Amino acid sequence: MSTNVENVPGIFDEQSLIRRVQRERIVALAGARALLIQAAHPVAFEGFFASTAALDDPYPRLRRTADTVDAVVFGERAEAERRTARVRRVHSSIRGHLAAPAGSFPAGTPWAADDPELLLWIVATLAESGLIVYERYVAELDPEEREAYWQDYRIMGVMFGLRPEEMPSTFPEFESYLRETLAGDTLYVTPDARELAKQIVLRPPVPLLARPLLELANTIVVGLLPARIRREYGLSWDPLRAGAVRGGAEYTRHLLLPLIPSGVRHRSFSERANRDRGGRRARVPAAGAVAAG
Repeated sequence: MSTNVENVPGIFDEQSLIRRVQRERIVALAGARALLIQAAHPVAFEGFFASTAALDDPYPRLRRTADTVDAVVFGERAEAERRTARVRRVHSSIRGHLAAPAGSFPAGTPWAADDPELLLWIVATLAESGLIVYERYVAELDPEEREAYWQDYRIMGVMFGLRPEEMPSTFPEFESYLRETLAGDTLYVTPDARELAKQIVLRPPVPLLARPLLELANTIVVGLLPARIRREYGLSWDPLRAGAVRGGAEYTRHLLLPLIPSGVRHRSFSERANRDRGGRRARVPAAGAVAAG
């Protein structure tokens, strides 16, 4: 459940649903899914992806993003507030206009990184992607738990600059928002998004020995995308792969995960410092492109 943030050192405690979901290492797959869906919003793509020189070397930026989300979910309140305050300051100065038409958005459409509609899309895709991976590979949540999970993400949204009234107030309203956005004319994968997002998310630099794992992860991520988004990215899919991903999820959920020790299966906030010292480049961040710096 969501916590009383005045009585604990962090934004969330160990009983919070957001921690229960995010501590599972396998939920890192949600980051890649969220990034691809975020980039399917042409204005969000321009504002959070294509508007900065970070695309020349995007992985440090994405790692900072993941670290910031980790700080909110697992870290101390002071660090979470410091990091998210910086994000809000950066967002307040990032402005622009679409250089070319994109789907339902004409050329010249203004955008701002702190636009509540764009921020809500980013936060909502993070929440949805984490929930989908968790329920597919770990365990289903009951309606009360799903509600608590979304309420935790509403706290996350406030930390990144949204007001409570700018977000769906309940989990059913959150589901309706996602369903209506996916069915509407807002989303449109531009040619730039198709190439850049696929390159960054699905074809990152990894050691040769890690490439089979990368291909496996990519197959899972592609299978978890909504069919419409998958088609717009030009990603092929077929019943054979769908069945393999479904079977793998059932095997992982019912047979594999219960046998894995908690220290291996679960991640902790302290890993962030170890990861930074090791200097490893992230393949796929655990979070999407909320942070713009």
